Amino acid sequence: MKKTVLSMIILFLLVYSYLPAQNSSASEAYIKAMTSNSPEERVRLLKDYLSKFSGQGSEYENFANANLALLNYSGKTQKDTTRYGEKALTLGGLDDLTKCQVLVTVAGVYSNSGENLEKAKTYSMQAVNAAKANKDKEDSGATPAQWNQLVGAGYYVHAQAMEKTNNNSGAVDSYIASYNILKNKQIATSLANLGKSLYEAKSYAAAEKAFKIATPILGDFGSTVLFAKTLHRLDKKDEALKYYKQAYTKQKSGEIAYNIGLILAGKTQSNPALTNETIQYLLDASFLSPANSKKAMDLAERLYFNKDPKYNESIKAIAEKSKNIEDLTNTFNQKFGEKTEEELSDAEKNEMQDILKKIEAEQNAIAKLQSEQQLVLESFSKLIENTKQKLGVS
Repeated sequence: MKKTVLSMIILFLLVYSYLPAQNSSASEAYIKAMTSNSPEERVRLLKDYLSKFSGQGSEYENFANANLALLNYSGKTQKDTTRYGEKALTLGGLDDLTKCQVLVTVAGVYSNSGENLEKAKTYSMQAVNAAKANKDKEDSGATPAQWNQLVGAGYYVHAQAMEKTNNNSGAVDSYIASYNILKNKQIATSLANLGKSLYEAKSYAAAEKAFKIATPILGDFGSTVLFAKTLHRLDKKDEALKYYKQAYTKQKSGEIAYNIGLILAGKTQSNPALTNETIQYLLDASFLSPANSKKAMDLAERLYFNKDPKYNESIKAIAEKSKNIEDLTNTFNQKFGEKTEEELSDAEKNEMQDILKKIEAEQNAIAKLQSEQQLVLESFSKLIENTKQKLGVS
């Protein structure tokens, strides 16, 4: 019995005397890999380290997997990244900086591939929260700016995963959070594309949030006009007008000109100084927008002729004088239509002449009013011709 117990103790001691030696060899192998000057050699040695010591409780197995997940090397696949990264996370014990980098990297692969998107969302937000927690700590292993970059990267990957799971509103929030940190134009492009999808889905409030960031950065026609349309849908006409005008300077569009004209037309009553500008946009629309051509021209005409009170007064005056001529003519016909001059008394002759003079006076007054109207009509016609020349249409 004593002999058996003694044998077990000796065996136990032999095993545990071997472990430090094994750990020492593992540590030396890991250090050798990480101090290699050649990236290719470092990767080879890390893989060799894992082939020898993986699963044996070696001190740096987690970091070896983490580094293989993070390093770029020839022949590396996305599956390699997620396999090494997931293994490192499962083993645990990573410092917060390395853990955040692994979380963002693995989440990014899942998000780009469209696989394991729930994991991508979870990992990316874990990275965001960990980076935020470390940002203001001393001796955290990185500067506040570096932690902030990880926060921005985490939000970006989270936004991609949210978008691919059709949570577009949530994706907008994460893209914006990412852009506010990273200031990367590519994020603005992602926001513009997402804003377009939201506009088409009639999610105008979310689309507005996306375009509000993207449009000033990109400054392109597409995002500018969609931002204007979004604001118009939300009845934010003053803001819509600003971006419609910006879009129109980039590309002459009949639809845009018509929308500008409509918004401005609503303002002319309280601000008549806008009338000429309104008319010009409506005339542009009448030639550039087949769908809105007649409506635009009709509204332009109405505004043009209404802006001159005398023109409308002359229309009323002509109508009144025409009615007077009709009444005088009827009176003349009733009294003198069937009588010859010989049959008329002197009093009747005088009355007849008086009626004829009145008819002539009204006719002369109408001719004068029509002449004045003709000047306004010619002025409007000239404006139309100038518009056609400006737009290069016939």
